[in-house]
Amino acid sequence: MRNFAAALVCLALLLAAPATADINKKIAAVAPNGLVLVLGKDDEVLLARNADTPFVPASVAKIVTAWLAMEVLGPDHRFETRLYLDEDRVLYVRGGGDPFLVSEELALLAPALLATTGKEPFAGIVLDAGYYAADLRIPGIEDTDEAYDALNSALAVNFNTIHAVRKGKTVRSAEEQTPITPLAISQFRARGPNGRGRISLAQEDPAISVRYAGELLAAFIGKEGGKIDGEIVIGSVPAGLEPVHVHRQSRSLAEILRLMLLGSNNYIANQVFLEIGAHRLGGPASLDKSLRVAGEILAGHGLTGDIRIEEGSGISRGNRFTARGLAAVLTRFAPHAELLRKARSGSRYKTGTFSGVRTLAGYARTSEHGDVRFVISLNSGPGKLRFRLLDIIEDGL
Repeated sequence: MRNFAAALVCLALLLAAPATADINKKIAAVAPNGLVLVLGKDDEVLLARNADTPFVPASVAKIVTAWLAMEVLGPDHRFETRLYLDEDRVLYVRGGGDPFLVSEELALLAPALLATTGKEPFAGIVLDAGYYAADLRIPGIEDTDEAYDALNSALAVNFNTIHAVRKGKTVRSAEEQTPITPLAISQFRARGPNGRGRISLAQEDPAISVRYAGELLAAFIGKEGGKIDGEIVIGSVPAGLEPVHVHRQSRSLAEILRLMLLGSNNYIANQVFLEIGAHRLGGPASLDKSLRVAGEILAGHGLTGDIRIEEGSGISRGNRFTARGLAAVLTRFAPHAELLRKARSGSRYKTGTFSGVRTLAGYARTSEHGDVRFVISLNSGPGKLRFRLLDIIEDGL
């Protein structure tokens, strides 16, 4: 009986060898210089081509950020924005780095606030963005108007962007749910395109984005019957003042990560990454704290040499991964694989794209081996070539 079992194993290996050789041949023909690694159960290497060469992950780095966030914050974590009222009815708003403080959230926040404070006019608004370090800078984020280069901030709305329509000097909101404000009009007149477009708020003056958050909040308070009689300024919450209302983000971290991975939003990714460090080491949030926490977790899993991360979105070319390191992260992220985009085949994946960089990683659904972890990195060719390689993996394994 033992000899018979051994014979079956040998037969299986003999049958698998030509199949693997055929897949390797197909991959070599499609992308001869491409990096491909496929691991099955128990880290069985099913395919490996150029797999020991470190690569720039681009937005595939967001998988690592999502995993770290789940490890540190947990899927049910909720970002908070705290509001305070002093004896003169000055309203203080303390940002908590909420990456999804969008118009729909302000539409929830405003009536809940007024239900607590009453609708007597506020004497002014003071905006406190001190939860983030003042000298915060994310590697790879450039001083441009591109929406994907939006500045990270402890207090910002709508991903720190303005979505509007400009016709001559006339500017209106491009979103039914978002009122237009004076600052939004001036910024879009100065830097927005003719017609519809989205701009990030100016990085040379981070105070602009904070003031815009205050203006938009004031607009929503006005829609609910409240009023701001005084100025909207930047400052700090007085010591000892207790919050009158704490707005908890309506979306859990798991839902935010799902949307981040689907939309590949760099702003959300780095807001989440910054919270990892602040949550464990305390505020103010800084890139250094998050890198320290990330480094400790990676070291604990023996991944220090395999995952070099400079920021959380993948926008920095200084990020460097090995295929085996990313596959190890995919192993640990597997319980949350449903957060990734799903192909018709059932595979789950995340893309990454730079000039000269095309990456793809996730879980490929195969008939013989079930769901396997895969990593693909190309330095040339169209983006669709990544998916041709994924098709070969799905069909051949």
